[in-house]
Amino acid sequence: MVRPRKGINERHQKILEYLSRRQDKQRYPPSIREIGIATGISSTSVVTYYLKQLEEMNLIERDHNVSRGVRLNVEAQKPAERASQAARNIATSINELLNVPVIGRIFASDPIPVPASDFNYFDAESNIQIARSLLPAKEKTSELFALEVNGDSMIDAMVNNGDIVIMKKAQTAENGEMVAIWLKDEDKTTLKYFFKEPKGIRLQPANPTMQPIMVKNPASLEIQGKVVMVIRRMDVVSS
Repeated sequence: MVRPRKGINERHQKILEYLSRRQDKQRYPPSIREIGIATGISSTSVVTYYLKQLEEMNLIERDHNVSRGVRLNVEAQKPAERASQAARNIATSINELLNVPVIGRIFASDPIPVPASDFNYFDAESNIQIARSLLPAKEKTSELFALEVNGDSMIDAMVNNGDIVIMKKAQTAENGEMVAIWLKDEDKTTLKYFFKEPKGIRLQPANPTMQPIMVKNPASLEIQGKVVMVIRRMDVVSS
């Protein structure tokens, strides 16, 4: 059993204990996805966040060139002041995880009607955790919200069906930005690239099999937010 160390939290400990069990029984390292399932962490980005900290504490070793390159640092499992000090240093400097509310679903397809224009039909408890360090330093976390993606119109932008997009509230956008759009006249939502053109607004999918949506009257659409980050769901990610 891996003994708890000062400076690491419960999730660090769960990962270390799972790696220890895995190393003893199967003799080969787990994937990021397997670590997430075994420790109850639903996002691969959060698993990677904790593994990076454990690596900096010298408690694990990672080969970043292979998918199963995580293993315990056997020497670091012995009581050592160097490892303890590294853990304390990391503990004082790491960023907190953020709970971002998942407020609804956005359709990465042809626009589809939704019950309400504000997307707000998920329960108040729904949220996803992300590491603050993964966001731009000046990003206002109070303006963040998350939407579940339904559809495959943005697959060439690495946004797949079932993924979660982290959005920041916005009412305007620059050409080429990925935005959540509400088409007010139709009461429909969609996730697309935004382009302002002489003849109106072009909402461009990232899928060669789909055609852009042309909006002649810019006043008939409303930008709800801009994509700042994509979280891959465990059931669609292979490591």
